[in-house]
Amino acid sequence: MTLTVTVIAPGMMGSAVGKRLSTAGVRVLTALAGRSAATRTRAEACGMADATDAQIAASDFILSIVPPGEAMGLAERLSPALRQSARKPVYVDCNAISPDTVLKIAAVVQDTGARFVDGGIIGPPPEPDSSKTRLYVSGPDAISVTVLEQHGLSVPVQPGPIGAASAMKMSYAGITKGFQALATVMLLGATRAGTADALLAEMQVSQPALLRWLAGQLPKMPPKAYRWVAEMEEIATFVHADPAGAAFYQSAARLYERIAADEAAGGTEVTALETFCRKASEAT
Repeated sequence: MTLTVTVIAPGMMGSAVGKRLSTAGVRVLTALAGRSAATRTRAEACGMADATDAQIAASDFILSIVPPGEAMGLAERLSPALRQSARKPVYVDCNAISPDTVLKIAAVVQDTGARFVDGGIIGPPPEPDSSKTRLYVSGPDAISVTVLEQHGLSVPVQPGPIGAASAMKMSYAGITKGFQALATVMLLGATRAGTADALLAEMQVSQPALLRWLAGQLPKMPPKAYRWVAEMEEIATFVHADPAGAAFYQSAARLYERIAADEAAGGTEVTALETFCRKASEAT
């Protein structure tokens, strides 16, 4: 019997996951109501078919891959269909949310009779070789999701209860995206002070590996900054026991909010970052 997996939504990550699954013979559904023509075209190109909430609720698995601020809303939207469905799916929340948030979403899903698995994606949208992208899962039903390893995904089980996979994701994203926030602040500061070229020259000598990493990562950040706002806020919740740490990630959220607005307006800050990274790429 053909496995049916719903992937919501068909954004950059969701469509890549959908393509990996559909290429491996999985029937992949999604929700396209109200979505743009470009999103519909992308979903169709990735082998994803539009479906009603009732059809989605009858899937084998539902993978929630949405901006962090939309994770609870999706679970609440699907809960009536999940409750009415005779065939309960496994609902996997794959979003960058804190363990506290994921437990609240789990309660909504489990109240419908569906099974819930905590998930966290680490890595880029999966290419044909998906080894660089991993969907960590945790909770009592986590092992059930590993069947997707037979269909193109890497699904390591994170030992622990619901919330463990999200804790792993928060920790990893807190380092990688938190560091990009810190680097952005200092590169913009150097630009305003007129010392960006001197900083670049020094990093070529003393931090060449770090410079290469920044040159590769920062140019990709501005178009995604709007998604990282809620993610930084979730990380702040994750480290709430450390007030200084929580304040740092709240500040990072405000920074990404500003970068997203600058990106939309074609502003000077994104241009400055792009200029520094272009020079760094040319130098390395």
